Amino acid sequence: MAVAAEQEIQAREYIQAVFETVQRRNPNESEFQQAVKEILESLVPVLAKHPKYREQGILERIVEPERLVTFRVPWVDDQGIVRVNRGFRVQFNSAIGPYKGGLRFHPSVNASIIKFLGFEQTFKNSLTGQPIGGGKGGSDFDPKDKSDREIMRFTQSFMTELSKYIGPDTDIPAGDIGVGGREIGYLFGQYKRIRGAHEAGVLTGKGTLYGGSLARTEATGYGCVYFVDEMLAAKGLGFEGSTVVVSGSGNVAIYAVEKAAQLGAKVVACSDSNGYIHDPNGIDLAAVRRLKEQERKRIAEYVLDHPGATYQEGCSGIWSIPCDIALPCATQNEIDEDAAKLLVKNGVKAVGEGANMPSTLQAIEVFLQAGVLFGPAKAANAGGVAVSALEMAQNSTRQAWEFEEVDARLHGIMRSIYQNSVQAAEEYGHPGNLVVGANIAGFLKVADAMIAQGVV
Repeated sequence: MAVAAEQEIQAREYIQAVFETVQRRNPNESEFQQAVKEILESLVPVLAKHPKYREQGILERIVEPERLVTFRVPWVDDQGIVRVNRGFRVQFNSAIGPYKGGLRFHPSVNASIIKFLGFEQTFKNSLTGQPIGGGKGGSDFDPKDKSDREIMRFTQSFMTELSKYIGPDTDIPAGDIGVGGREIGYLFGQYKRIRGAHEAGVLTGKGTLYGGSLARTEATGYGCVYFVDEMLAAKGLGFEGSTVVVSGSGNVAIYAVEKAAQLGAKVVACSDSNGYIHDPNGIDLAAVRRLKEQERKRIAEYVLDHPGATYQEGCSGIWSIPCDIALPCATQNEIDEDAAKLLVKNGVKAVGEGANMPSTLQAIEVFLQAGVLFGPAKAANAGGVAVSALEMAQNSTRQAWEFEEVDARLHGIMRSIYQNSVQAAEEYGHPGNLVVGANIAGFLKVADAMIAQGVV
């Protein structure tokens, strides 16, 4: 017992020293520091049990990206004015495969955001069981209210520089916030033009006309619901008859709403960056899709054709709506400690993170202490990148699988992620804590691959 206690003390001291180095080297990068802290704190029992990870300097290496590229993106708007944005690509870890992770176009994008996303992606991709490493990228470009021509000119300029660093066996971007099918199409067209070849595997989330996979659009939202359904089933619960609140109204949110409804739930709220709608009769998904995917309008217009629905400015109030299941599918840190306490007070039974790190560390602690079933992002929203890997496999073999086959594989991957997270949590002394379980399960595969490949 004394030996075990001493090993735990040493592990904590090692982790603290590594985190202090991260803070010193990455000042004012709160999102990146938050992501690193959450992972490292979960690894105490692993490092106490397996000193080799300390001896090999794994943590010092795993928190440092292999490469971070920042570049200028000049483009011309419809008024003929030259605009300049900043582009990013972080290639965080390639121990288990080529870098894989989305591109985000949003005004909030900076080095901290991109590094936190790339760091999380490393472990998320590990959890999928697919041979893909971690990366992420994007720009502070805001696609909102831009014309199609402006979007095309920007994405072409962005890809002109990004193309120097990516490839089917090197780094394979996909979409994220602000990057949907339209943007992926323009990006792929410019990449093909520069390379002079149809390298289908360089981007995922493509249209099915030019190498995309069926079920890729649905994958993140569906996968999140599949993961939450596994959590619920383990407790004898399910979506049937449940009330659900989903934040966001982009790709992830729309398909989370769709799958939850298919499983018998009533989704009563969703949002965009301006505010949220509450429809006690159940969200009319067709109307939301028309507004957001076709007309590209604000969610506020939903209430014009739905008399029983209400709209509120601001996004945080969505978590005041009583629900059985909460699926945050919008953006990072959208659920803070107060919102988490309100959800618990109103009887939430399960939370599944469809977005990347949508709950603060304090909010997660509230959920865990209250016994709420909690599916962390790196596990619950891994469905998108899992099907991206399946898209890469189809591109490599020049095949296109049926929707049902891809969806079945996705369901199986999400079930495996859940089971592996549960097993890791139990093995390392935190039964039922899927935050710890997912972190450990994702870490072990990457760390062991790093050791096998030497100090690189």
